[in-house]
Amino acid sequence: MIGLIITVVVIGLIAGALARLLVPGKQNLSIPMTILLGVVGSFVGGFLGYLLFHKDGSDGFLQPAGLIGSVIGAVIVLVIWLRVGGRKSVSHR
Repeated sequence: MIGLIITVVVIGLIAGALARLLVPGKQNLSIPMTILLGVVGSFVGGFLGYLLFHKDGSDGFLQPAGLIGSVIGAVIVLVIWLRVGGRKSVSHR
């Protein structure tokens, strides 16, 4: 169980860091937020992979396609986060 948690954290960190490198612009994210970005991106990538290819995790837990899907999902989540988070209203008085 602890090995699974460590694997999820490491894959989340790698996927989140790669997503931050691929998306242009400045992202004010800490290391824990980068890990969370990668973990959420992994779920998004897995869901999109299931929708497109009708495959799931029963084929094996750690696959290269899983990491690629995690990065793609993390890029999608980061772009959405930057678009939604960038709508801060500023009132000029």
